[in-house]
Amino acid sequence: MPKVTRDGVELYWEKSGSGPALILGAGLNGSGTWWIPNVPALAERFTVYTFDQRGTGHSTKVPVASIEQMAADLVAVMDDAEIQSAHYCGHSTGGAIGVAVALDFPGRLKSLLIASSTTCGDPYRRKLLGLRMQLFKKLGGEAYAQFRTLLLYPPYWINENDKLLSESEARDTGDLGGADVQISRLNAILAFDRRQEFHRLGKLPTLVVCANDDLLAPRYFSEEYERLIPGARAIYIPRGGHAVTKTETELFNRIALEFFTGLT
Repeated sequence: MPKVTRDGVELYWEKSGSGPALILGAGLNGSGTWWIPNVPALAERFTVYTFDQRGTGHSTKVPVASIEQMAADLVAVMDDAEIQSAHYCGHSTGGAIGVAVALDFPGRLKSLLIASSTTCGDPYRRKLLGLRMQLFKKLGGEAYAQFRTLLLYPPYWINENDKLLSESEARDTGDLGGADVQISRLNAILAFDRRQEFHRLGKLPTLVVCANDDLLAPRYFSEEYERLIPGARAIYIPRGGHAVTKTETELFNRIALEFFTGLT
């Protein structure tokens, strides 16, 4: 189990496959296990790296201070894995982490795929994530995980995968850490807003992907990324919800492979 220590926090990472380096960043759950459905296909062409963000998975269960802190954590993981630069695919919070790495550590990313992510914490997101915080504090991790399922997955997928989702909810409850950890993560993504700097990403090949029925990170955020990052392209998938990387795995993998292989 490879780990690197930064600021007293152990950060877990792993790799599979062979080829150019491709890093996958998870969303608010923060665990590299998010990418289990995607890794086999991507690892046929790339050396795929996943990592557990601080506070989640096999990493130290501590609160986070900001998206920028987690971006610096990722650079520490890259240094430990001896990766000078890599392609990057980030889902939701992982997309924001990728943006922060690109802005604060120029040259470390070769390209950027932003999936189902947000540009800022607007009133809609504050209401939604504020309710998630209240659920965790008052009803605990189990209720939080169940509500998360409703936000992540569209009805058609929930109906087809009830048993799988029940198992996932039980596993995620243990991965999340305590309420203080998860609430700090929610606050970090709400505070993230680097829109005034997006023009600096114009030389970085960027693809934005979002499902039209995403409730947690509605399409208008992806449209803003597309508009504010010079040269960015966008693909909008008809359905799949916030968890489109899982609900439409084959389609998402094809989009990612076409984007990244076109750059190598």
